[in-house]
Amino acid sequence: MLQVHASPVAPRVAQSWLARFRAVRAQSQALCAPLLPEDTVVQPVIDVSPPKWHLAHTTWFWETFLLSQYVPGYQVFHPEYAFLFNSYYNSLGSRVNRADRGTLSRPPLAEVLAYRAHVDTALAALLTDNDDLPPVFFELLELGLQHEQQHQELLATDIKYILSTSPLAPEYLPAADLPAPAANAMPAAWLPVPGGIYRVGFQEKGFCFDNELAAHDVLVAPFELQNRLVTNAEYLAFVEAGGYRDFRYWMGEGWDLAQAQGWEAPLYWVQKEGAWHRFTHHGLQAVVPAAPVTHLSFYEADAYANWAGARLPTEAEWETAARHFGASTGGGTWLESNRLDPQPVPADADPTQCHQLLGDCWEWTYSAYHAYPGYTRAAGALGEYNGKFMVNQLVLRGGSCATPENHIRVSYRNFFHADKRWQFTGIRLARSFNK
Repeated sequence: MLQVHASPVAPRVAQSWLARFRAVRAQSQALCAPLLPEDTVVQPVIDVSPPKWHLAHTTWFWETFLLSQYVPGYQVFHPEYAFLFNSYYNSLGSRVNRADRGTLSRPPLAEVLAYRAHVDTALAALLTDNDDLPPVFFELLELGLQHEQQHQELLATDIKYILSTSPLAPEYLPAADLPAPAANAMPAAWLPVPGGIYRVGFQEKGFCFDNELAAHDVLVAPFELQNRLVTNAEYLAFVEAGGYRDFRYWMGEGWDLAQAQGWEAPLYWVQKEGAWHRFTHHGLQAVVPAAPVTHLSFYEADAYANWAGARLPTEAEWETAARHFGASTGGGTWLESNRLDPQPVPADADPTQCHQLLGDCWEWTYSAYHAYPGYTRAAGALGEYNGKFMVNQLVLRGGSCATPENHIRVSYRNFFHADKRWQFTGIRLARSFNK
């Protein structure tokens, strides 16, 4: 199910795990700290879960997969919480319908926070007092940390959607506390990537999700990739050229959806006093021309690429390029920055380097989400983590401004249905190499 290099640990090493556990748990609650209790119950659409539910579900995960398994005689905090806060694990019984999570006015937020404190105390005691925990425990501990970091990204994006539905356009964080973004973006340029046989998938040491396995060879034809993400100004040109009114650029299914939903621009964009603005974590703000465009469906990303005379990269091309250009997290915008908005590449950055491969926006690829050759789904409940979702979805790569920085890697595979827009999703253009 997962790959972690772990072995029986001495107490001091267990203490380092404990420090990391506490830091991750604190980050989740810090994300909810600016909210009112009323904000934490709202579920405007099925894709968005209430923040209170995220706080409780991640706690249920620790209680179910670690404490109940490794603490003799452990008593769960509440016998009904398994029904309330199980997400999609059929192996673990029935649960509240996903679309009904917003009906859970009870338990109150204070009780959910008490639940978190109870589980945190129990896990801390387990790590502190037990020197003979087996390696599989630390694999599950690592998975729990990675799982909660995934929910931190969902918390950030779900909070944004929830607050955007208020006519008051409230600020989650004060905009005045942030430095101004760069006024101009680095010019876009095409960078060649040689063709050949490349190895993709997880090849490093440490943790990975099972959908990154097994590493395998792929044949990649020569291609070119743009050196940065598509900007708001570039996408605005598509909007103003009538891109949302011209079926020639769109997939048939995407065209029908865009017309039915009345799409005219990316999610959160609105016209105000004759200019485009967008809702952000910092309230309603003017669109920043140099910043990467975000909150786009696959259909919009593909339509823009067609309009621009290019295409979206495949996930094999994306990973090949990321390894070819030595992608790193340095310079990207991550959750820890508190900006919660993708940032421009400075105008004076080196145009011969490939920027923003990690961080800022998840990048749509033109690849279906399916199993790699040699993939094996684990037995039991944890086998439901990724494998059962490998149909009718597209792969995204690279992480976003809402991703914790130490959570990402080049082989990381995110996946969403083609119509989804509420995540920080953007565009990087590719094209076949022209000799």
